[in-house]
Amino acid sequence: MLPEKMEQGFNQNLEAIQLLQNALGTSFLEAYVENAENLNDDYQVRVVDGVPTPEIVQQIEALYKELQKLSFEPEEWRRLSQLLLLKGGQTERLQANHQLTPDSIGYLFVFLIEQLFTNKKEAVKILDISAGMGNLLLTVLLNLKIANYQVEGFGVDIDDTLLSVAASTSELTKANVQYFHQDGLQDLLVDPVDVAISDLPIGYYPNDQKASEFLTSADEGHSYAHHLLLEQSMKYVKPDGFGLFLIPSNFLETDQSEMIKKWFKEEGYLQGMVQLPDELFRKKESQKSILILQKKGPQAKQVKEVLLVKLASLKEPEKVTEFFKEFEDWKSSAL
Repeated sequence: MLPEKMEQGFNQNLEAIQLLQNALGTSFLEAYVENAENLNDDYQVRVVDGVPTPEIVQQIEALYKELQKLSFEPEEWRRLSQLLLLKGGQTERLQANHQLTPDSIGYLFVFLIEQLFTNKKEAVKILDISAGMGNLLLTVLLNLKIANYQVEGFGVDIDDTLLSVAASTSELTKANVQYFHQDGLQDLLVDPVDVAISDLPIGYYPNDQKASEFLTSADEGHSYAHHLLLEQSMKYVKPDGFGLFLIPSNFLETDQSEMIKKWFKEEGYLQGMVQLPDELFRKKESQKSILILQKKGPQAKQVKEVLLVKLASLKEPEKVTEFFKEFEDWKSSAL
């Protein structure tokens, strides 16, 4: 059951979005962006060529007046936005690669970054090369900020609608983040970052000529996009920095696994793999893990014992606590 404040905010936003969707004749995601932009514009309803009508504007403004009284904190706005987008996804089916990364996984990324970057006096720059609707990146940025980190984020995506959702939500949460609308495999205008994260899209990359520029490209046919994006992400990580990627658990057993193994040998270290609980996935072949990579540098070295751990459950707090302890023990002895 949602707390009363969140439930009230959810219902008011959802009604406003649905009113905008009907008035503008748009998709749920486009109406979500319109609503968020109205909220960012001091709760003013934007009217273009008489649309929405004065009657609809009056209804939405009444909802906004009540919404203003709730005074949401940045992380509350993010969680509220996630709930609204999940609701929208029930009526407008999104392809698998466009789904929101669940909070439970996002919080694991937060924990891992806190463990790998313990100096809170230095700003942590974070890149997500396939940001989508931005939930993973925002979960990390906002929760690290709550933990008193100085953070700066960079998000990239080729889908302009998804990126508009990410940007409008980010403005609501006042997150320190910049977005770039482009193919993540093209050159990025991003300075080196401390850590790259991503819930990598699974599938083939259609541009074989571009793919051939990467060590992880296939010898024949299309290359795996998630391999190429992983390699591209790490190009923008500082020496000794880290990459945390959500990737299929069987990535070292596929027909293109030799290419990624070759890249590991030349460019970085595979330091660990956290297999996520079975409960998160409908089929065994869709299971995913969080890959922990470290870029080569003066302080980096291949750990003697690669962390290989399977999380039993994210629904049982004691199981999560066991994992936290196991990771902390491994880090203190390995890194």
